[in-house]
Amino acid sequence: MARILVVDDEPAMLQLIRRVLEKDGHISTLVSDATTVPTMNFLNFDLILLDIMMPGLDGFDLCRQIRSRVDCPILFLTAKTQENDIVQGLGIGADDYITKPFGMAELRARINAHLRRDTREKKNAFSLSGVVFQLNAKEAEAGGQKLPFTKSEYEICEYLALHHGQTFTREQIYEAVFGYDGESDSSVISTHIKNIRAKLATCRLAPIETVWGVGYKWV
Repeated sequence: MARILVVDDEPAMLQLIRRVLEKDGHISTLVSDATTVPTMNFLNFDLILLDIMMPGLDGFDLCRQIRSRVDCPILFLTAKTQENDIVQGLGIGADDYITKPFGMAELRARINAHLRRDTREKKNAFSLSGVVFQLNAKEAEAGGQKLPFTKSEYEICEYLALHHGQTFTREQIYEAVFGYDGESDSSVISTHIKNIRAKLATCRLAPIETVWGVGYKWV
């Protein structure tokens, strides 16, 4: 399941795309007025479908405005088929260009392909398990409140969250966060995890799971 933002000034097209996305269990947010998009919270989306020819703010200009704040794939949906339009769209940061009219099977396939291979490094922020990570500020939030993590606690959380679903030993976590020349040893990871869990528990969150005999993972 993915969260997908769809921006198109045609209501009929928005509803058609919503039905297509629902077939794969995706949740869609539909927007017909492109001028409202720049103020949105892009942490809520895993992929953006963006029409080009729209009144008020066209897709090219919108992509230019938001690309630096968006880590997820951006796919253009448009009837513009000239090569220079395609080159322009890809040049300003779009990941793909799907021309209208398009088949529903093709749309589903292209969307799911981008979701599967979107392994780009997160540069701005991302949200997982109720925690929002502000990567530039090296801060984490939950429920709109900043979590009082120490620098080491934040680094441990970020590392586990960026590799969520994977299990890491204490030694692997220690080396990733403190490096090979750290001044302590991997036993401190258990203490840090205990403190992290206590702070997350105040927000009723428990995303770090112990894998007995192995280590920890973010779920």
